[in-house]
Amino acid sequence: MRQLHRDELAIDPVDAAKLLLGCVLEVSTDDGTVGVRLTEVEAYRGADDPASHCYRGKTPRNEVMFGPAGHLYVYFVYGMHFCANVVSLTDGVPGAVLLRAGDVVSGLDVAKARRPAARSVNELAKGPARLTSVLGLRRDHNGADLTAPDATVRLYAGDPVDDETVHSGPRVGVALAKDVPWRFWLNGAPSVSAYRRGAKRRR
Repeated sequence: MRQLHRDELAIDPVDAAKLLLGCVLEVSTDDGTVGVRLTEVEAYRGADDPASHCYRGKTPRNEVMFGPAGHLYVYFVYGMHFCANVVSLTDGVPGAVLLRAGDVVSGLDVAKARRPAARSVNELAKGPARLTSVLGLRRDHNGADLTAPDATVRLYAGDPVDDETVHSGPRVGVALAKDVPWRFWLNGAPSVSAYRRGAKRRR
């Protein structure tokens, strides 16, 4: 697989979200390596996006979102889960793509051990918290450079995705700008979230 370059990700988050569908995020930890093919993502901009962590400016929590592109933004939510984002746009301009779901394509035994309650392999990384759990992502991965050749967290280009399979709909779990259709998924992928209120095909 070919590791993605930083300049490929230094684009608008909406475009980056579409690019990331089908890509593989691979994480190596002490207990093994797991790779997940991304099937559902969600785009967030900065000052013009009320749902973004960067809407009110830079803070110690969100500073990774201000670039450069190609880094991982990991945050803790609801006091119990981690969520992971791929930073996009250019250095100093905030933007990122939330990784919502994927299919485990390598390290299946490690993934199952991390999520023993999963009823099937399709549910191992179905949802942003499950995805980070399966990959072993934690707070210390915040800021990881996904484009570095020797990185323990790497992002690889996937096989080309047919545009007909890419669908979009409103984002999930946000109170503001919730109807903006910046959630993208591969239609028919079993790991994608079941909730698709107001979903429509990407134009």
